Amino acid sequence: MYVCLCHSVTDTDIRRIVRTEGVCTMRELSGKLGVASQCGKCGRCAREVLREAVAEENAAIPCAGLAAV
Repeated sequence: MYVCLCHSVTDTDIRRIVRTEGVCTMRELSGKLGVASQCGKCGRCAREVLREAVAEENAAIPCAGLAAV
């Protein structure tokens, strides 16, 4: 599903970047994919997908930035 239409970012893209690059905060996500940096309407959905993806990965590698998500 598309999360950010402005930058054509999908939930799969977010999950992949969490898994491959260790992204675990909205600031990092926005910096890497541009999410919530233009119109901002995707922020809430992107944050939820990020939270879910980090929770899946967090079982193996804890993320200190999770509290900031």
